[in-house]
Amino acid sequence: MTLTFEVDLPEDLARFRLPEAVAARLQMLLDRQDSGQPLSAQERKETEGLVDLAEVLTLLRLQAERMTP
Repeated sequence: MTLTFEVDLPEDLARFRLPEAVAARLQMLLDRQDSGQPLSAQERKETEGLVDLAEVLTLLRLQAERMTP
């Protein structure tokens, strides 16, 4: 089964990014994790959610760039 969705993308989608404070929080959590410091269960969920959000924004930005003449 294939589902197809049509979404109207805002013209300025190519500049959508995580807000600076959110990106900094994500980077801090990833740096802690990379350095071997364990994250709490809540911090792991937060990190996973922020990574998912960043990936969605990146995919939307790439799609918008592909559609721009």
